[in-house]
Amino acid sequence: RKLEALLGPILVHVRLHLLAPQPLLAAFAAMAEAAAQVKRKAAGQRVEAAEEVEDEVFQEEELPYSLIDKLQEAGINAADLKKLKDAGFNTSQSIVSTMRKELLNIKGLSDQKVDKILEAARKSTEAGFITCTQLVKRMKSRFQLATGASKLDQMLGGGMESCSITELFGEFRCGKTQLCHSLAVMAQLPPNMGGGNGKVVYIDTEGTFRPDRIRQIAEGKGVSAEAAMENIVYARCHTSEHLEQLLIEAASLMVNDEDRFSLVIVDSIMGGFRVDYSGRGELAERQQKLAKVMSKLQKMSEEFNVAVVLTNQVMADPGGGCAFMPTHPKPIGGHILAHFSTTRVMLRKGRAEQRVAKIYDSPSLPESECVFEIFGGGVRNGSD
Repeated sequence: RKLEALLGPILVHVRLHLLAPQPLLAAFAAMAEAAAQVKRKAAGQRVEAAEEVEDEVFQEEELPYSLIDKLQEAGINAADLKKLKDAGFNTSQSIVSTMRKELLNIKGLSDQKVDKILEAARKSTEAGFITCTQLVKRMKSRFQLATGASKLDQMLGGGMESCSITELFGEFRCGKTQLCHSLAVMAQLPPNMGGGNGKVVYIDTEGTFRPDRIRQIAEGKGVSAEAAMENIVYARCHTSEHLEQLLIEAASLMVNDEDRFSLVIVDSIMGGFRVDYSGRGELAERQQKLAKVMSKLQKMSEEFNVAVVLTNQVMADPGGGCAFMPTHPKPIGGHILAHFSTTRVMLRKGRAEQRVAKIYDSPSLPESECVFEIFGGGVRNGSD
């Protein structure tokens, strides 16, 4: 009986297999083949999906600029390329957007060499006309950096936009530096958290940068404070000429560093110029130097797809109003700074830790204002 119980199922399976009609066996075989084809098709779709993801990752990591070393393929001497790098030209875009006379000022570059370099750089970049449709596709790589206050981000159209310059101006204690500290941490977060997933260049002209504040904000965002501080490249700037040199070094960092950058902060842009140049006699020279600095910042933002945030000081206007209708302080820097800044945001004090931000000038945003609040973790929405 025990032997029959063990061998019974086997005998039944053999009997069915022997006695089953041929059409039924053929049907079973067709069903098995169809199931195998479905499995193979599903596996192929998974492989194609994985390849598409890899292609998307590769496209995201594609550099928005062309390295100057590629000009060697066009016959440019390596020694001449080194001279260009020493002068602060690290990409083909930086050469195309520079006046010919500035390239001639580089020691060792003759007229013939400069013409050859310019021709090679123009061929390696897209410096000509494109259609509006192509421009829209190119602008898809831009991003917005969240500030930490959703109402402020909404007012700014999503946050601080890359490939543009955002200017924050206002009196002392209105939150300019606090916003910069918060942005220095937010810029390192992944895009789904409102960041740019990149490092930060922080140029301090007033000596107000505080690493302890960065640590406090990072801990409030749930980010490693040590990692956040390691990803911020800091420089203390003392003069306007020093600022020009620091911008050249910042461009070299963005090219040579393994990680990408997402934000450049200058706090404040007019700090050095206001001290280095005084009186109406030096005003024209000051504005010319300021225009060169702003031009470098604008080119840097477009060349490396980074957001540039500047803070600016203000001046009183005693004759601009009357006793019953006092006027707000005006930003300094004149028309030069006003035209180079893409978006200008005016900040003023509110109740306690609350601050009021208002769109002062923008090519696409309507004039509006919102209230935000400064706290230990950066900035957040305030009560209206």
